[in-house]
Amino acid sequence: MPDSAPPRALPALVGLALLLFALITWQVLADGPLVGVDERLSGALVHPDRFSELLSDLGNVPVAVPVLVVALAYTAWRGRAGGADRWWLPPLAGAVAMMLVPALVAPLKEWTDRPGTPAVPPAVGYYPSGHTATALVAYGAATLLLLGRLRTPVVRRGLVVLCAVLVLGTSYGLVRRGYHWPLDVVASWCLGAVLLAGVRLVVRRTTPGGRTPPGVSRSRRRSSSGTPSSSSGPS
Repeated sequence: MPDSAPPRALPALVGLALLLFALITWQVLADGPLVGVDERLSGALVHPDRFSELLSDLGNVPVAVPVLVVALAYTAWRGRAGGADRWWLPPLAGAVAMMLVPALVAPLKEWTDRPGTPAVPPAVGYYPSGHTATALVAYGAATLLLLGRLRTPVVRRGLVVLCAVLVLGTSYGLVRRGYHWPLDVVASWCLGAVLLAGVRLVVRRTTPGGRTPPGVSRSRRRSSSGTPSSSSGPS
């Protein structure tokens, strides 16, 4: 989730994601009309090849999670070294979001019991896509944590674009390879968006304007301005 939407839009985006997720889940459980459309779309898109296999691997835990771990460690280190207030909250939020992925996805897979596509061996438990959720939360949370540490808008935009490419590449690879139905992927986008909204909220509340310059704490900003303050800023 890029850090560009106005804060007031966040609840609406979360509500829309939850509503869409509920609709898709209902259709999967009831074998509704959307499932038929989903299956036809999958049939048109599936074409297993080496490239789609490599793209889908971007959602593997050993690939995506280390990226987030590096971002967590860097954010914690820079925040603590700069004397930032509650420097530990943003990396903690990113870690919790990542831990919630299997905690949410595993029960949903068991509950919906959705079969896989014809391109994979007969099995159930494909809804929602764990690989998609892993990629979205790992790369998305890393992006949200690092945005406030980057000085130039060009670099910030480049990071957001890179995150989008990684997530969309993973999603495309999973569908193209036949590992997941398209609705499995879209549902995980919804779940991931809700988790990232939590990370974004923590980052904004612990960072003035959401963009603290690297190495500058809020206490230092207040003291350097020479203006006394009766509050400690957003909480």
